[in-house]
Amino acid sequence: MNALRGSRIGGVSYEADTDKDLAPRQVTRFACPRGHEFGVIFAVDAEPQDTWICRKHGVTAVIVDGKPAEQQAKPGRTPWDMLRERRTISDLEELLDERLALLRQRRELDSEVT
Repeated sequence: MNALRGSRIGGVSYEADTDKDLAPRQVTRFACPRGHEFGVIFAVDAEPQDTWICRKHGVTAVIVDGKPAEQQAKPGRTPWDMLRERRTISDLEELLDERLALLRQRRELDSEVT
């Protein structure tokens, strides 16, 4: 009687890799801050990341071979910058005048009550 081979969901193909034309690959080396190096396989035309999570220690490792891509520092946006993206100065002055008028009305009502 023939036994069935076990498999799992998303399992590995049992077809042999012989006579298959695989995509060209490159191994990129990463250095873990805990002292060991490991390699990750990427396609030749893929641009490797600067960092990779170390499976052994779970910390961020940095690329060893190849130079890391330079990141441009983006200036932080302040709340004022975000407000200015949505409103003009004249709109803000108008809103300020409305709020000040409302506050003055409340003061007058409070002084009449007491």
